[in-house]
Amino acid sequence: MAIKKFSPTSPGRRHMTGHTFEEITRTEPEKSLLRPLSNKAGRNAHGRITVRHRGGGHARSYRLIDFKRDKFDIPARVDSIEYDPNRSSRIALLVYADGEKRYILAPLGLKVNDTVLSSRLEGEVRVGNSLPVGRIPMGTLVHNIEIYPGRGGQMVRAAGAAAQLMAREGDYVTVRLPSGEIRRVRNVCMATVGQVGNVEHANVKLGKAGRRRWLGWRPAVRGSAMSPRDHPHGGGEGRSPIGMPGPKSPWGWRTLGRKTRRNKDTNKYIVRRRQTGSRRRR
Repeated sequence: MAIKKFSPTSPGRRHMTGHTFEEITRTEPEKSLLRPLSNKAGRNAHGRITVRHRGGGHARSYRLIDFKRDKFDIPARVDSIEYDPNRSSRIALLVYADGEKRYILAPLGLKVNDTVLSSRLEGEVRVGNSLPVGRIPMGTLVHNIEIYPGRGGQMVRAAGAAAQLMAREGDYVTVRLPSGEIRRVRNVCMATVGQVGNVEHANVKLGKAGRRRWLGWRPAVRGSAMSPRDHPHGGGEGRSPIGMPGPKSPWGWRTLGRKTRRNKDTNKYIVRRRQTGSRRRR
């Protein structure tokens, strides 16, 4: 997986980079695993915009991904590595011994015709295999980690992401997440061995605004360019400062460092918080 550069034939091409897609082995997805996906444009069930700057973009179909890996003790062969427009990572098409096909997140180093296995018992610690975190050696890199047993992997699913198993204590395993947070996970929760593939995803430069529109992102306008009724930073003559001790969101609460976590029920599982951006700057 490498990054390709473009010749500067236009201002948008001058600093543009893209994927080489050399790991992709199939261009058409498995039709039985496709589902229709409509464009929500950031709106909720009431039709109100709850996520700004979304809309448009290229039409997509959703690929059903097996985050649960609940087909236990049946070996599967990797049939292809494919592109998924709905996520930053690549996906791998598995063909099980009984003929069933499923998509999984493609870990780094997984190749076509490799064999992977999901098991709740003892299994080989090999890239692509899914095991309970309590049965994986400490220090191993894992991804697609369950928070609640049987619910499916919810943590560490982005391109290039990997968590490391740190320690085992009682019924819990301590995991260091990519954000730097150290968290306890029940030892029966499943995780997949290895690092998520497409590690160069973060190094891609879009180069022009239109390419971002293709991905479904609409323009973001600075608050200082708005009127006072639209944003706390708006108004004034010319280029005015924000006129307050610190920046605020469009809804009036302070931003840039404000904590948004509200799930107190799982605070007991967090051993050490992730470092915020403001703390890193200091």
